[in-house]
Amino acid sequence: MIRITNLVKQYPTRHGQVTVLDHVNLTIQPGEKVGILGRNGSGKSTLVRLISGAEHPTSGTVERSMSVSWPLAFFAGFQGTLTGFDNLRLVCRIYGVDFKSRVSFVQEFSELGKYLKEPVKTYSAGMRSRLAFAISMSIEFDCFLIDEITAVGDSRFHEKCNEELFGRRGDRAMIVVSHQPEFIREHCDHAAVLVAGKLHKFDQIDEAMQFYHDHLASI
Repeated sequence: MIRITNLVKQYPTRHGQVTVLDHVNLTIQPGEKVGILGRNGSGKSTLVRLISGAEHPTSGTVERSMSVSWPLAFFAGFQGTLTGFDNLRLVCRIYGVDFKSRVSFVQEFSELGKYLKEPVKTYSAGMRSRLAFAISMSIEFDCFLIDEITAVGDSRFHEKCNEELFGRRGDRAMIVVSHQPEFIREHCDHAAVLVAGKLHKFDQIDEAMQFYHDHLASI
């Protein structure tokens, strides 16, 4: 289970503190798939980083009793001077898994070929995303954090990512962050809408969609 309690995240600006998340509460059960809708800049990605542990909240708590992925295809943590293989080795050490048993999967799935032996700083954004997604799929998690990332590469590779994540790992919990309602409808059991730092939860996805569209119409 993941339990988020009274989560607040503020950032300092020249005009004072800005509250991005304002006392957010959410619980995710094993195998549950929760979608979070919101406009660009509403704080969706911030919430995902807090759940992953990449950032710390200003106040409130995130309790995790199941393993949680980093935001999929998030490659800011890669060491640019290391090769793709070396970055995989580093991630495997962090998560305590065997590097050698993951190499063939990452090599095949990423389709990066000889570039896996080149420094990541020489990769294009698309190549880094392919590497990040492949490494993400090479390590098993109880809950995957998905932040608008399955549109990696061309349409064929996009479908490959969807099958690997939503097909073969369909029994895992997922937190799917998007501003595309149909993506949430396709992959989630429940949904919530993030507006002005507040998270509005709905049992029925159609209710969340209606709330989201009503909010957009009122702007």
